[in-house]
Amino acid sequence: MVELLPLLASALVLGLLGSGHCLGMCGGLMAALSLSLPNSAHLSRTQVLLAYNLGRLLSYALAGFLAGLMGWMLSSGPTATLLRTLAAILLISMGCYLAGWWSVLNHFERLGKGLWRHLQPIASRLLPITSLRRALVVGMLWGWLPCGLVYSTLLWAASQGSALNSLLLMLAFGLGTCPILVASGLAAERLNQWLRKQQVRQASGLLVILFGLWSLPGPHQQWLMGHAG
Repeated sequence: MVELLPLLASALVLGLLGSGHCLGMCGGLMAALSLSLPNSAHLSRTQVLLAYNLGRLLSYALAGFLAGLMGWMLSSGPTATLLRTLAAILLISMGCYLAGWWSVLNHFERLGKGLWRHLQPIASRLLPITSLRRALVVGMLWGWLPCGLVYSTLLWAASQGSALNSLLLMLAFGLGTCPILVASGLAAERLNQWLRKQQVRQASGLLVILFGLWSLPGPHQQWLMGHAG
């Protein structure tokens, strides 16, 4: 578990730094959820947003578990090294995307649009939100929204070769995205403007690139894990 702590911290910070991207993907949805409450519903915006994000975290955890199982099956021999290298390259690409230097992951997000076409009508039928259970289900569905940041983190988590570790990493990542997404649903316009500043975007991108470089297989991994233990 001690060896996992640096990875969990990295996933948490990655989610927090990548939240500016999440605002573009999910920020409008958060606002729509909070504004779609009928007058007769005895629900607060905060309750709905928390239920929505809990559902989203559950989907991330499930995706992490399934990806981790696949990673576990491929976690031996040269396949494991290839998987970790690919995951690191995706993280580096995501850092470039967050910094505004490269938009290649816009194409990568199209891979998930096939699944989303089937889920979006179901989610739309659950609006407006009239109960916390409905908000939870909508959040679980929206957790599968095509997102290059989520895909990159998911592959990075899967490269750990453990279903449980992958689940925990995706959960930590999701928790990192929650503060800003909940705040955006509560109309935190100043926070949104701050995250979209060029200096903030580039600093976030550079840190994510460092995570990617750190994730590349090599002697530094063994050295860091040895000192963590």
